[in-house]
Amino acid sequence: MTMTKNARLLAALLAGLSALTLAAPASAQQRPEAAIKYRQSVMTLMGSHFGRLAGMAQGRIPFDATVAADNAHLVALLSKLPFNSFGPGTDKGLPHRAKPEVWSEAAKFKEAADAMQAETPKLEAAGKSGNLDQIKAAVGAVGKTCKACHDAFQNER
Repeated sequence: MTMTKNARLLAALLAGLSALTLAAPASAQQRPEAAIKYRQSVMTLMGSHFGRLAGMAQGRIPFDATVAADNAHLVALLSKLPFNSFGPGTDKGLPHRAKPEVWSEAAKFKEAADAMQAETPKLEAAGKSGNLDQIKAAVGAVGKTCKACHDAFQNER
């Protein structure tokens, strides 16, 4: 059985993410710069995949149920990765957009992260459904949690 180009790309991405998931906690504990790069990379990937879903939900990108399901799955997976890389010392070093409140109000930051992580499985389920209306609703709910966290904890560019 042959895999399509997209399926191979997705499999390679997931394998790479699995390796990063295993390596990230150790590097995050040892080198703040590595943790900053890691979380920035994960956030960039998450934004890219979520952006495709948002584009479909807003009608800017043609709806493709398979692409939506793949991207929703990746957003749900990626949503679990970046938050362990906001540890001590990761507020200094490389340039980043995290506000000091990430560390000074860690409990509120965790609540914001937990809120987003509670919505992404719903997005994944909506993606699997192939129903654009369900995807639109889930994109809206996830988007609200992302915006709330960014408003509170991220400096503008």
